[in-house]
Amino acid sequence: MLTARKIRLWYRVHKWTSLICTVFLLMSCLTGLPMIFNDEIFSLTHHHVAPANVSPNTPLTNMDVVSAMARLRYPGDKLIAISFDDDEPRILVGMAPNFASKPSQHHQLIFDAHTGKLLEDKAQEPKPKPNVMTYINTLHKTIYAGIIGELFLACMALLFVIALVSGAVVYGPFMRRLEFGIVRKNKSPRVKWFDLHNLLGIVTLSWAFIVGATGIMNTLSVPLFTMWTAQNVPRLMALYHGRPIPKQLSSVNLAVETVQKALPGMQITNIGFPNPRTPFHYVVFAKGKTPLTSRLFDVALVDAESGRLTVAKGLPWYLRALEVSRPLHFGDYGGMPLKVIWALFDVALIMVLLSGLYLWLSRRKTPVEDELDRLVKLEELTTEETLAGALRQ
Repeated sequence: MLTARKIRLWYRVHKWTSLICTVFLLMSCLTGLPMIFNDEIFSLTHHHVAPANVSPNTPLTNMDVVSAMARLRYPGDKLIAISFDDDEPRILVGMAPNFASKPSQHHQLIFDAHTGKLLEDKAQEPKPKPNVMTYINTLHKTIYAGIIGELFLACMALLFVIALVSGAVVYGPFMRRLEFGIVRKNKSPRVKWFDLHNLLGIVTLSWAFIVGATGIMNTLSVPLFTMWTAQNVPRLMALYHGRPIPKQLSSVNLAVETVQKALPGMQITNIGFPNPRTPFHYVVFAKGKTPLTSRLFDVALVDAESGRLTVAKGLPWYLRALEVSRPLHFGDYGGMPLKVIWALFDVALIMVLLSGLYLWLSRRKTPVEDELDRLVKLEELTTEETLAGALRQ
């Protein structure tokens, strides 16, 4: 059984970890709310040309044809990547004057994935207005401080997880003599806010722990992927030491077919063309086709000159964990019902944070630690009386 001293220590851990991370956590909750519905907001605010309606069994267009059409439109550009839209049968082709070009110089062509027809040329469109969701996304992930901001938010998420664990420990002594979920409306405003804070805190505990833990993992994605790339790419490039960079590339469509044979049950999501970092290969990403595996990616390398498969394997376990953590963090893997549930929990967590701030700012004369001491001692006395009664019997 926890003693009054230990409960007091747990309460202090809960109080100070909560206070340190509350402002940043509020920012994350407020910016995370619209990000749950990012796809729906994007569809409402961005007009795009829809692909043709075709029968479900219609095969995809040839990737070589798409590449040739892109080169004809911008003959001086280099192909950077080909990717497949997750929501519609569209193919996105990225091009740039060179691999060191600024993003403003890049071109994006969008083709119908079945007919091969050019649907949109983003470079020919008027300059888009500032996208509010882009600002919200950057604020949520990095607070406009780059990798330093990401790591700082990881620390705040860690404090939040500690606050959740310590809050669950402290919850028992406060609520053991009250009905679960009670909000004492006949008491002072501070007591009502205190009950509401406890109620929403314990209801959202499991969800908040998942979101906090996956938030820590998401903030570590960039350094972990960078570390994995730094460890594996040089080792692969050593096998091609002294070999001239290919001037004529093999068929892109053949590379896609090769990867599909090597990774059955997977669908291609992205094809990276040879570049200064991987000058000898097409880098092909594939993902599972089911809702459960659609967030798990495999990477394959295809020799850009011969078209033969070089590597086809899954990512290491820690990068797999990152892949799984992303949909858990935003709740965007189960359709609109799950998104609504995630949003309701997000609003409830905002209320927990605001009520916690109110309780701290409206501190009364009797400290909470003293109230904890009284409750624990009362519980210890009750336990001793019960034990004495059992011995007498």
